[in-house]
Amino acid sequence: MKSVTVYHYDAFSKEPNKGNPAGVVLHGGALTDAEMQEVASKVGFNETAFPIASDVADLRIRFFTPGHEMNLCGHATMATIYALKDKGLLEDKSTFTIETNAGILPFTINASTDGEISMTMKQASPIFKQFTGSKENLTNAIGLKETDLHADLPILYGSTGTWTLLIPIKHLKAFQKMRPNNKLFPEILIDMPASSVHPFCLETYDPNADMHARHFSSPYSGTIEDAVTGTASGVMGAYYATYITNDVIEPLNLIVEQGHEIGKDGRVAVLVSKDSDSFDIAITGKAVYIKEMQVMLGF
Repeated sequence: MKSVTVYHYDAFSKEPNKGNPAGVVLHGGALTDAEMQEVASKVGFNETAFPIASDVADLRIRFFTPGHEMNLCGHATMATIYALKDKGLLEDKSTFTIETNAGILPFTINASTDGEISMTMKQASPIFKQFTGSKENLTNAIGLKETDLHADLPILYGSTGTWTLLIPIKHLKAFQKMRPNNKLFPEILIDMPASSVHPFCLETYDPNADMHARHFSSPYSGTIEDAVTGTASGVMGAYYATYITNDVIEPLNLIVEQGHEIGKDGRVAVLVSKDSDSFDIAITGKAVYIKEMQVMLGF
């Protein structure tokens, strides 16, 4: 049997047990792919991250749900870098590159005058694809009716490294009614059956926030809901700039709130900058250490 130390950090919050929990294994290079998957399955968080050495960037991070490997995960990246900084493994380095399965992404650690740390992560260029499935079946699968959809905004698959289905909802009150039946998603998401589902709206609990969201996992991930989602928040920023206010000249600063309905509310700051025919997307967030866990492999 083999014991693996996993550090639990909550990302997109400075308050313990809010935001999005992630597992971090600091020396991921000592594990095989199968062992990484086993650790993630036994930890049970939406993602567990494994920083390893890279030949093309300052470090590489691999991300595993309980069911499979992910190309990119925003909250687990935040948790990993915060953990490395917290454990003194980054020295004084504040700007570096991270190799992911979605590409090489720049990352910055920002320290305020009071010593509080936030982190900024650039994401891949946004891509959108049309949803061609049944709107009625889609809304039924998350416990809503088609009349809850925002009539003027499109339902689209979006990615800044990980695909999710962006579903514009008319009113904030609908989010309390949502009850996802994740196992139905693949037959409804006929264009992209492994995609997650990300309903959002422009009404918010926090008057300083710009968008509210929930995030329901692909059934292949082995989880139901993600508390606060970094990659989906990034592509929401690109969606906002494209379909809600499509005249972005100066950088657009947005706040996405998520997690309220499950008692895990957190915030993601999204920076959208114009880049020729597309957008540059970066997200900023914080993290907090929770506890250390031991995971036994091989039994």
